[in-house]
Formats: sequence, structure tokens, C-alpha cells
Amino acid sequence: MTSQTPSIQFFEGIYEELSNVSLRRNRNTAVRSVLMTFNSLKALERFNSFTKRSSNSIVLTDEEGVITVEPSSVQILFGGAEGDELQRVECQFEIEREDYWERFMRFMQRYAEANDMAYSDTGKSTESSNH
Repeated sequence: MTSQTPSIQFFEGIYEELSNVSLRRNRNTAVRSVLMTFNSLKALERFNSFTKRSSNSIVLTDEEGVITVEPSSVQILFGGAEGDELQRVECQFEIEREDYWERFMRFMQRYAEANDMAYSDTGKSTESSNH
């Protein structure tokens, strides 16, 4: 396999920068959920999303290949004096299968390493954030 820098895309060819990720596990169902936070989206800058094809999913790419995830929710949060400044985008999805979870975690480890992100365990949830 060739070495490839881990990347995240909502739109083909527009590489986004992850600001934070929270990893949680439901104690009753053992289903794991992922909340990815982006403080900015290149797809929204200069109307990039109008010129690129949307996959209606998040595409995570690394040296093992491509992971395509369909979010269960995407929230675009605005703020500022007039309420029109992008504050962050939160994208959530669930992972039920253990092998999918392990593959996702390998991607996150590679992404964190390539982007100088640090891992911290908060007790209730597991987070990786840009420090």
C-alpha cells in the first residue's frame, strides 16, 4: 500500500480540517457514536460546494483506503453580532460493528498524527482535539 495523508471530505476534492472529535459509547446498546466538529468548512468558502460534487456523506481517506460515512445529523451553527458568522459544523454518526469501529480508530490515529492532534480521555467520553 502507498502512504497517503489522511483526509476528510464532504465534497469531492475539498479537504476539510477537523477541529475536534468526541467518541462515545451507549452503555445500554454498546453502539458507539462519533461527533466531528469543524470550526470552518472550505466547502462553504467562496461557494466551493457549488462547483464540486457532493457525496451526501463524509469521505475519510488514508493509506488503507476509503471510509464512506453517512451522518445521522449535521448541524451548522452560526453566531456573531448579526448571527451570520459560522461558528462550527457538527457532524454525528454511529458505528455499531466492532470491525468498523477498529477501522475508524486506525483512521483517526493516522489523522491525529498527521495533523498534530492530541488524544485525551475525559472519563465519560473519549476525545481527540487540536491543541
